[in-house]
Amino acid sequence: MSIKVVVFDFDGTIADTHDTFVEIVNGLAAEFGYKPVNSEEVEILKNLSSREVIERSKVPPFWIPFLLYRVKREFNKRIDRLEPFADLHSCLASLKERGYTLGIITSNTRENVTTFLKKHQLFDFFDFIYSGTPLFGKHKIIDRLIRQNRFQLSEVIYVGDETRDINAAKKSKVKAIAVGWGFNSPKILAKFQPDYLIHHPRELLEILDSPALPVSG
Repeated sequence: MSIKVVVFDFDGTIADTHDTFVEIVNGLAAEFGYKPVNSEEVEILKNLSSREVIERSKVPPFWIPFLLYRVKREFNKRIDRLEPFADLHSCLASLKERGYTLGIITSNTRENVTTFLKKHQLFDFFDFIYSGTPLFGKHKIIDRLIRQNRFQLSEVIYVGDETRDINAAKKSKVKAIAVGWGFNSPKILAKFQPDYLIHHPRELLEILDSPALPVSG
């Protein structure tokens, strides 16, 4: 069975949100009772799993949804400053030309994602956007996508930059591609054993062109 559907995370995979995210999180530190992070601490966080990052912040679990809501609102104010990662536009264009169905599953808001994609002429590449997903609930959206569209598991591949993206793909029993240009470091991503770990968007095309992975043409 060939790969037909390529699903992307948004923050850290399509949009370079790293510096803006750190700025926002530090700006909300006093309000939510955690310590701002400096550049050295950010490097430490990159080598932790998504759950370990939350545990290290010591933010009470019941505050997490409120914190995420505020982060999304602050992103909305800064969406114009965000840029896509280098060469991503040409990668997406090539995938679309080859007939793949492309989509996004993200915990960010549809408004933020749509505004960003339209600004950078990326919107027309995508066939669907599932937004506002729970922090650790992406697998449920992947499952729904597969069920509603009657995709085979072997037809879908998920691309993300965090350990929780790898876990989501595994829970949904689809292949996972981890990207080394986002939040989590390649070192911690490798520990979670994605099917593929890449460091440049062109490697996505190389994977899908590989004879070892049948793909749609």
